[in-house]
Amino acid sequence: MEDKKKRASSWFQDLQSQIIATFEAIERETTNPQLQDLTSGTFKKSSWDRPGGGGGMMAVLEGRVFEKAGVNVSTVWGEFSEEFRAQIPGADHDPRFWASGISLVVHPRSPHLPTVHMNTRFIVTQKHWFGGGADLTPHFPVEKDTADFHTAMQGACDLYDEEYYPKYKKWADDYFFLPHRNEPRGIGGIFYDYHNSENWENDFAFTQDVGKAFHHIYPEIVRRHVERTWTPEERSHQLKRRGRYVEFNLLYDRGTQFGFKTGGNTDAILMSMPPVAEWPAP
Repeated sequence: MEDKKKRASSWFQDLQSQIIATFEAIERETTNPQLQDLTSGTFKKSSWDRPGGGGGMMAVLEGRVFEKAGVNVSTVWGEFSEEFRAQIPGADHDPRFWASGISLVVHPRSPHLPTVHMNTRFIVTQKHWFGGGADLTPHFPVEKDTADFHTAMQGACDLYDEEYYPKYKKWADDYFFLPHRNEPRGIGGIFYDYHNSENWENDFAFTQDVGKAFHHIYPEIVRRHVERTWTPEERSHQLKRRGRYVEFNLLYDRGTQFGFKTGGNTDAILMSMPPVAEWPAP
């Protein structure tokens, strides 16, 4: 298992480096006149240590295309609290755990560029499994973008089992939903957890391909629309939709809860929050 842990954590770090390079390239490329007076952004990296064991690398970009983008990796270990261990497979009798993963959230400046979330992880207790997924939250949905994003996620799934995509798409539709608003967070994607087919190599390859599919399709969607200009009204709409994103992440997001309950880095956990958001007057 130690070799598997090392391979998984190494992959998450490699994917982080690849995505950072791509996002910084997009920052440099744009010629959108609304962005020309802003400085092309680069990621600021900061490492952190977890008192109970492990740590991570937080990378945050505040740029012109990406108003805020966070691409974090972490590898942590220790023991679950008594409150939390009953909720985790394999931790009820032995609270020790090891977890590694990548977590990414992007809040673009342009209302025509969709917010996106992606994370993949490998967790070990007395059991072990992969989890993760990716979902898209456009402020002005474009049919082709939606179709292409889902096609990319389905392609990653179908390489391993054609039952994965419908199962994990439904899981995303159900999970990325705001009950108090009775509305979805975005156009969905895939979400999976406790993924263990009893073939670790296949499961690891599947998780890698989810990351690769995201790294292919999201920059493509951004480049389609990055030169479009926007109106103040469109920006206002975007900021109000961001408020919904905040509500979901603070009320329902399992990764946020996991991070806080395992002693994670608070700034890294709250990296998913947008830099600016609005709520409509009641």
